[in-house]
Amino acid sequence: MTVRTREELPRILKEAFYIARTGRPGPVVVDVPKVIQQALGPDEYPKEVNIRGYKPNESVHMGQIKKAVSMLKKAKRPLFLIGGGVNISGANAEMKELAERTGVPVITTIMGKGAIPTSHELYMGNIGIHGSYAANHAVAECDVLFSIGTRFNDRITGKIEEFAKDAKIIHIDVDAASISKNIVVDIPIVADAKLAIEKLLDEVPKLEIQAWTEQVRGWKKEHPITMENYEGLTPEKIIRYINEHFERPIITTDVGQNQLWATQYIELEGNRQFLTSGGLGTMGYGFPAAIGAKLGNPDTPVIAISGDGGMQMNIQELATAVTLELPLILVVLNNGYLGNVRQWQELFYGKRYSSTCLRYRRSCERRCQDSREACPPYTPDFVKLAESYDAYGIRISKPEELKEAFDYALSHKNAPTIIECLIEPEANVFPMVPTGNTLGDMILG
Repeated sequence: MTVRTREELPRILKEAFYIARTGRPGPVVVDVPKVIQQALGPDEYPKEVNIRGYKPNESVHMGQIKKAVSMLKKAKRPLFLIGGGVNISGANAEMKELAERTGVPVITTIMGKGAIPTSHELYMGNIGIHGSYAANHAVAECDVLFSIGTRFNDRITGKIEEFAKDAKIIHIDVDAASISKNIVVDIPIVADAKLAIEKLLDEVPKLEIQAWTEQVRGWKKEHPITMENYEGLTPEKIIRYINEHFERPIITTDVGQNQLWATQYIELEGNRQFLTSGGLGTMGYGFPAAIGAKLGNPDTPVIAISGDGGMQMNIQELATAVTLELPLILVVLNNGYLGNVRQWQELFYGKRYSSTCLRYRRSCERRCQDSREACPPYTPDFVKLAESYDAYGIRISKPEELKEAFDYALSHKNAPTIIECLIEPEANVFPMVPTGNTLGDMILG
């Protein structure tokens, strides 16, 4: 949107905020030329917005809702698949009530995590290429997949032709263009997630599906996501420490293995506690997101979980956090690699590591990963780097050092603290669905 006259400025700004916050929320670019910035004009701000061609849907088609409920009543193995749209619409309480009212198991996308409490007995985990066994297997076995607020991107579908191929699919989304775009559905419902769920609550009964729910719960118990096969300090132990010692913190993540481990192990009790860029792959997101979260929530603990590679993408923001005197906790999972790419190189390219070892020097042998003991020291020293910005830093390598590290971070009220966690260099994220495979073709580790 370009402002061409000074008189247009208030109206265009009002419209920009309206577009950004309605329908499917997102950024809006307003181009304000320098001549407009320097011009004087009225300060009246319009009370109403009327944009020709942009009318976000603010109703729910009850005929489609009744069709969905009818299909749900006939289901023997129904499943709720919840995406980020439920969190964006603030429908967490309503979604929890819907799950409890029907007794239907719930799985989520990465962006949908927290739609219902992760400790809830009906929550079965994340779906997708690094989803849980229970969630991925349930999609393959369900007869009705009731999806709310997700786009069915390739991170969650696996091989499209095989995705929930024996199930009828109901899809609620505020964006009509997202429905049947990737996965053809049987009952489309264009509506805001919260409005649609409220209407569903007026119609749905308790379903007699206890055997199915217990079966999915059994898969979750038999195939938990765990890193017990790794010794020493692991991402699981770090994140579980956060779960046990922080009440409703705001967690941000970067991109890579750190993001995936966080989405697997972090416990959430409500919406807007977890900030991640999903599948966008924006390395460097976690730290700036934490700064914004702390500015907006000064009394809430904010913890950024990053990898050693992603942390360096926006390391200069330490200066911003220090000048703003923000007591952030920055957890750096340092494995000495660009870990997610290294994992693919290990599993699918015969450990031919290329441009992923962050200890690499020009003088190193080509296959230097064969002997980590001979590797050069890691660069940079994150503790000294933090101190150079007048922030705080501490390095740990054992689980028993977690308490000392977090207590150290919490003792500082005027600047961020980096907790550098030295983890197993070749630790992998499992389960994993290789590209082009079905969700059932999981590498469990």
